Amino acid sequence: MAATMMLLPALMGPPGAWILAGAAAVALVAAIYPWPVKRISPARSAGAVAGLSLVLDFVWSGVAGQVLLWLPFEMTALLVLLYRVIRRAPRPHVSWLGGLAGTAVVLLPLRMTLHAPQPGWRESVFMALLAFLPAAGATGVGLYLRSLDDRRARAVTEALRDQRGEVARDLHDFVAHEVTGIVLEAQAAQLDDGARERNDELYARIEQAGTRALDAMDQMVRTLRTGEGGTWAEPPATRLYGLADLAELVGRFAAMTGARTELNQEDGIAGVLAREADDAAYRAVLESLTNIRRHAPHASRIAVSTGRTAGRAVEVTVADDGGGTPAPTRDGGGTGLAGLAERVGALGGTLEAGPHGGGWRVRCVLPAPAAR
Repeated sequence: MAATMMLLPALMGPPGAWILAGAAAVALVAAIYPWPVKRISPARSAGAVAGLSLVLDFVWSGVAGQVLLWLPFEMTALLVLLYRVIRRAPRPHVSWLGGLAGTAVVLLPLRMTLHAPQPGWRESVFMALLAFLPAAGATGVGLYLRSLDDRRARAVTEALRDQRGEVARDLHDFVAHEVTGIVLEAQAAQLDDGARERNDELYARIEQAGTRALDAMDQMVRTLRTGEGGTWAEPPATRLYGLADLAELVGRFAAMTGARTELNQEDGIAGVLAREADDAAYRAVLESLTNIRRHAPHASRIAVSTGRTAGRAVEVTVADDGGGTPAPTRDGGGTGLAGLAERVGALGGTLEAGPHGGGWRVRCVLPAPAAR
């Protein structure tokens, strides 16, 4: 319809009017049509229209009055195409395509001034400067919105990276913990051939640990799955554990390993930390117990303690006796404690791990919010 409206007035004009009407119609179609079409991208269509307009500026010869009817429409279409190029064109091509479209806008009035009855360079310069103002405005708007788009894309990328990092940490902290327990329980069941009733209990705990591992894995898969149409789905909320859950965790660990495991928890310590810090403290104990099962399976005594420091921070320590086999270094893994140290550091705390006595100790200190 836009092309038809541009072409109809040319029926009543001289033959040269068809060229002006055709250029305006092509420019309007390129500005209005929803690109891309097959291999024709918006950038290519804008470049073609701008090039056609520049060629017409120098090859057209006619009466200046004919230009006035179609010039406003072509100018508007070129401004729209300039805005689209600046905002949407691929980064390697945006400079020359934007320059081409901007030049077409600035030089478009010359089509009229160069064919005036008394052409003059002052009029041409004035009209070019006048056209430069809307071209600069379209360029500025395109650059501003392009910067917002880039900022939004970076924010989404960073959010997805952080979210995937969170998923990876959850996968390590919970699924690896439960799978390690399954392995240890299965090994114990194979060695304990003489006590069928104890094996029944072991098998029950294996089933429970496997169920927890599958639940955690399902949650990770739901979080990583994209929504319909390729959009990122809102992940389910991850449960935050805390110091109040340590008794259940330590009891489950003691039942799995048979090692003497003690929990010394200061009264009223649960609920002192903020939710994120409380969850980090729980993960510190979880990671420590998982590492004990992996690297110190013969440890006979494990001590877990929580309490306040002199500075009113919350201190959580997990220490084992090594089972009589001192190990100054422990090969394998390492990503769990490293990621946990980053998490604790981001919360303003510290995490230390190293040999202690004949075994190993992990010490986590987290700041508690000031009492109101």
